[in-house]
Amino acid sequence: MKTALTIAGSDSSGGAGIQADIKTMLAHHVYAMSAITALTAQNTTGVSDIMESSPEFLKEQLDCIFTDIYPDAVKTGMVSSSGLIKVIAERLIFYKAKNIVVDPVMVATSGSRLITEEAIETLKEHLLPIATVITPNIPEAEVLSGMKIESTQDMINASKKIFETFGCAVLCKGGHSLNDANDLLYSDKGYVWFNGKRINNPNTHGTGCTLSSAIASNLARGYGLQDAVRYAKNYISGALGAMLDLGKGSGPMDHGFAIKGDYTFCDTGIVM
Repeated sequence: MKTALTIAGSDSSGGAGIQADIKTMLAHHVYAMSAITALTAQNTTGVSDIMESSPEFLKEQLDCIFTDIYPDAVKTGMVSSSGLIKVIAERLIFYKAKNIVVDPVMVATSGSRLITEEAIETLKEHLLPIATVITPNIPEAEVLSGMKIESTQDMINASKKIFETFGCAVLCKGGHSLNDANDLLYSDKGYVWFNGKRINNPNTHGTGCTLSSAIASNLARGYGLQDAVRYAKNYISGALGAMLDLGKGSGPMDHGFAIKGDYTFCDTGIVM
């Protein structure tokens, strides 16, 4: 079985962060491991508190993982301080980690700010240059490129600038009233669009975490970057299309929508 590591924050409501990552990796039949950067008190309506791991403790987690079950891919999510980002980058370089997917989480779906300005600069200096691919949404791509994005051509220009600045492939996620869920992958092979149909589902908690984890899972399984992104988009469309409806705010997706087997239960009993 292939393996993947998520380095991210814990979501107490289970829809995003570590919990979403592990569910996604399991759905892709990849063995999931985790190094927790922070505990969050949050639900579908917002984040009420964050308690960070110390850099020393995060280092211990990473050392324990890499020296025992080496991951075939690594995904990073919410990392809110410079000290943690530096530890992650240093350890990934030390262990020669491969297939590194960086989700530059800056703002939660609910609108809560999750990272400091200092941490953004550290992210740019230390983590993005060692990434295989990063997965910013439109607001995050604007921060990383220093450009305003108001059109599809702006997405291309901003992604090109990020790629040339940091040397990593860029999956610039559409939406945000710009297009119909079309994403742009910019890499050393040029750029390619991945068209998607917007699903009328207000429950989008953890979509960014889920997409980046699906990409990491596919890379771990040996797919090339374009196929990894394509299959990941198909997966997230299915998870949204399952129309799970939980919570009072922007609820989670059904990460296990495609899991079938002897231990899968439905309303009428066990699925055989």
